[in-house]
Amino acid sequence: MKRALILIALAAPALTACGLQPLYGGPQGASARAVLGNVDVAPIQGQSGWLVTQALRDRLNAVPQGAGPQYRLDIVLDDQIIGLGTRRDDSISRERRTLRARYQLVDATSGVVLVDDTAGSDAGIDVVDSEYATIAAERTALERLSGIVADQIVARLALYARRAETP
Repeated sequence: MKRALILIALAAPALTACGLQPLYGGPQGASARAVLGNVDVAPIQGQSGWLVTQALRDRLNAVPQGAGPQYRLDIVLDDQIIGLGTRRDDSISRERRTLRARYQLVDATSGVVLVDDTAGSDAGIDVVDSEYATIAAERTALERLSGIVADQIVARLALYARRAETP
Protein backbone atom coordinates (compact mmCIF):
# COMPACT_ATOMS: atom_id res chain seq x y z
CA MET A 1 0.00 0.00 0.00
CA LYS A 2 2.84 2.38 0.83
CA ARG A 3 4.49 1.64 -2.51
CA ALA A 4 1.32 2.54 -4.38
CA LEU A 5 1.03 5.86 -2.56
CA ILE A 6 4.66 6.65 -3.24
CA LEU A 7 4.23 5.84 -6.95
CA ILE A 8 1.13 8.01 -7.19
CA ALA A 9 2.91 10.88 -5.44
CA LEU A 10 5.82 10.60 -7.87
CA ALA A 11 3.60 10.30 -10.94
CA ALA A 12 1.32 13.27 -10.16
CA PRO A 13 3.79 16.00 -11.22
CA ALA A 14 4.54 14.12 -14.42
CA LEU A 15 0.85 14.08 -15.37
CA THR A 16 0.47 17.83 -14.97
CA ALA A 17 3.70 18.43 -16.88
CA CYS A 18 2.37 16.57 -19.92
CA GLY A 19 -0.67 18.87 -20.16
CA LEU A 20 -3.22 16.39 -18.85
CA GLN A 21 -6.26 18.34 -17.65
CA PRO A 22 -9.74 17.30 -16.56
CA LEU A 23 -12.29 17.55 -19.35
CA TYR A 24 -15.35 18.39 -17.25
CA GLY A 25 -13.93 19.61 -13.93
CA GLY A 26 -12.56 22.93 -12.86
CA PRO A 27 -12.89 26.24 -14.65
CA GLN A 28 -11.51 24.73 -17.87
CA GLY A 29 -14.47 22.34 -18.09
CA ALA A 30 -17.12 25.05 -17.97
CA SER A 31 -17.50 25.21 -21.76
CA ALA A 32 -17.85 21.45 -22.03
CA ARG A 33 -20.53 21.41 -19.34
CA ALA A 34 -22.31 24.35 -21.00
CA VAL A 35 -22.42 22.66 -24.41
CA LEU A 36 -23.43 19.26 -23.04
CA GLY A 37 -26.20 20.81 -20.97
CA ASN A 38 -27.67 22.62 -23.99
CA VAL A 39 -28.10 19.70 -26.38
CA ASP A 40 -31.50 18.47 -27.51
CA VAL A 41 -31.36 14.86 -28.68
CA ALA A 42 -33.63 14.44 -31.69
CA PRO A 43 -35.86 11.33 -31.60
CA ILE A 44 -34.36 8.20 -33.17
CA GLN A 45 -36.46 5.42 -34.69
CA GLY A 46 -36.71 1.89 -33.28
CA GLN A 47 -35.77 0.12 -30.09
CA SER A 48 -32.07 0.82 -30.54
CA GLY A 49 -32.92 4.49 -31.16
CA TRP A 50 -34.93 4.70 -27.97
CA LEU A 51 -32.11 3.11 -25.97
CA VAL A 52 -29.46 5.43 -27.43
CA THR A 53 -31.69 8.48 -26.90
CA GLN A 54 -32.27 7.61 -23.24
CA ALA A 55 -28.58 6.89 -22.66
CA LEU A 56 -27.63 10.24 -24.22
CA ARG A 57 -30.20 12.17 -22.23
CA ASP A 58 -28.93 10.57 -19.02
CA ARG A 59 -25.33 11.44 -19.83
CA LEU A 60 -25.93 14.94 -21.19
CA ASN A 61 -28.37 16.13 -18.54
CA ALA A 62 -30.16 17.36 -21.63
CA VAL A 63 -32.52 20.29 -21.68
CA PRO A 64 -36.16 19.15 -21.74
CA GLN A 65 -37.78 19.50 -25.14
CA GLY A 66 -39.27 22.93 -25.72
CA ALA A 67 -36.84 24.71 -23.34
CA GLY A 68 -34.91 26.29 -26.21
CA PRO A 69 -31.63 24.34 -26.36
CA GLN A 70 -28.70 25.87 -28.19
CA TYR A 71 -27.71 22.65 -30.02
CA ARG A 72 -29.50 19.73 -31.65
CA LEU A 73 -28.03 16.25 -31.96
CA ASP A 74 -29.21 14.34 -35.05
CA ILE A 75 -28.40 10.63 -35.12
CA VAL A 76 -28.90 7.87 -37.67
CA LEU A 77 -28.33 4.34 -36.36
CA ASP A 78 -27.32 1.17 -38.15
CA ASP A 79 -28.11 -1.91 -36.03
CA GLN A 80 -27.17 -5.29 -37.51
CA ILE A 81 -26.93 -8.88 -36.35
CA ILE A 82 -24.72 -11.14 -38.45
CA GLY A 83 -24.31 -14.90 -38.03
CA LEU A 84 -20.67 -15.93 -37.75
CA GLY A 85 -20.10 -19.51 -36.63
CA THR A 86 -21.92 -22.56 -37.92
CA ARG A 87 -22.46 -26.02 -36.53
CA ARG A 88 -22.32 -29.29 -38.44
CA ASP A 89 -26.03 -29.00 -39.19
CA ASP A 90 -25.45 -25.52 -40.72
CA SER A 91 -27.21 -23.73 -37.85
CA ILE A 92 -25.63 -20.54 -36.53
CA SER A 93 -23.64 -20.88 -33.31
CA ARG A 94 -22.39 -17.32 -32.87
CA GLU A 95 -23.69 -13.87 -33.80
CA ARG A 96 -22.16 -10.43 -33.93
CA ARG A 97 -24.34 -7.44 -33.13
CA THR A 98 -23.04 -4.15 -34.48
CA LEU A 99 -24.41 -0.73 -33.57
CA ARG A 100 -23.09 2.25 -35.54
CA ALA A 101 -24.23 5.84 -35.21
CA ARG A 102 -23.66 8.72 -37.57
CA TYR A 103 -24.32 11.89 -35.62
CA GLN A 104 -24.27 15.61 -36.21
CA LEU A 105 -24.21 18.39 -33.66
CA VAL A 106 -26.15 21.25 -35.20
CA ASP A 107 -26.35 24.84 -33.98
CA ALA A 108 -30.10 25.25 -33.40
CA THR A 109 -30.21 28.94 -34.37
CA SER A 110 -28.10 28.95 -37.54
CA GLY A 111 -28.41 25.32 -38.66
CA VAL A 112 -24.64 25.02 -39.07
CA VAL A 113 -23.24 21.52 -38.53
CA LEU A 114 -20.55 21.79 -35.85
CA VAL A 115 -19.61 18.13 -35.48
CA ASP A 116 -20.18 15.36 -38.03
CA ASP A 117 -18.80 12.04 -36.84
CA THR A 118 -19.50 8.36 -36.26
CA ALA A 119 -19.44 6.11 -33.23
CA GLY A 120 -19.94 2.41 -32.92
CA SER A 121 -19.26 -0.83 -31.19
CA ASP A 122 -20.01 -4.51 -31.52
CA ALA A 123 -20.67 -7.50 -29.29
CA GLY A 124 -20.47 -11.24 -29.72
CA ILE A 125 -23.47 -13.39 -28.85
CA ASP A 126 -23.58 -17.14 -28.35
CA VAL A 127 -26.58 -18.78 -29.99
CA VAL A 128 -27.88 -21.53 -27.73
CA ASP A 129 -30.67 -24.09 -28.07
CA SER A 130 -33.11 -21.88 -26.16
CA GLU A 131 -34.54 -19.24 -28.47
CA TYR A 132 -35.58 -17.19 -25.44
CA ALA A 133 -32.00 -17.13 -24.12
CA THR A 134 -30.66 -16.05 -27.51
CA ILE A 135 -33.20 -13.22 -27.79
CA ALA A 136 -32.40 -12.11 -24.24
CA ALA A 137 -28.67 -12.11 -25.08
CA GLU A 138 -29.33 -10.03 -28.20
CA ARG A 139 -31.33 -7.46 -26.21
CA THR A 140 -28.71 -7.30 -23.46
CA ALA A 141 -26.03 -6.75 -26.09
CA LEU A 142 -28.09 -3.92 -27.59
CA GLU A 143 -28.46 -2.26 -24.19
CA ARG A 144 -24.70 -2.44 -23.60
CA LEU A 145 -23.90 -1.20 -27.10
CA SER A 146 -26.31 1.73 -26.70
CA GLY A 147 -24.45 2.85 -23.58
CA ILE A 148 -21.07 2.47 -25.27
CA VAL A 149 -22.15 4.48 -28.32
CA ALA A 150 -23.68 7.17 -26.09
CA ASP A 151 -20.41 7.40 -24.13
CA GLN A 152 -18.42 7.82 -27.35
CA ILE A 153 -20.74 10.56 -28.61
CA VAL A 154 -20.66 12.48 -25.32
CA ALA A 155 -16.86 12.25 -25.14
CA ARG A 156 -16.54 13.58 -28.70
CA LEU A 157 -18.96 16.45 -28.02
CA ALA A 158 -17.10 17.40 -24.84
CA LEU A 159 -13.83 17.34 -26.76
CA TYR A 160 -15.36 19.58 -29.44
CA ALA A 161 -16.55 22.04 -26.77
CA ARG A 162 -13.13 22.09 -25.16
CA ARG A 163 -11.32 22.69 -28.43
CA ALA A 164 -13.84 25.31 -29.61
CA GLU A 165 -13.07 27.51 -26.58
CA THR A 166 -9.31 27.33 -27.19
CA PRO A 167 -8.06 29.90 -29.74
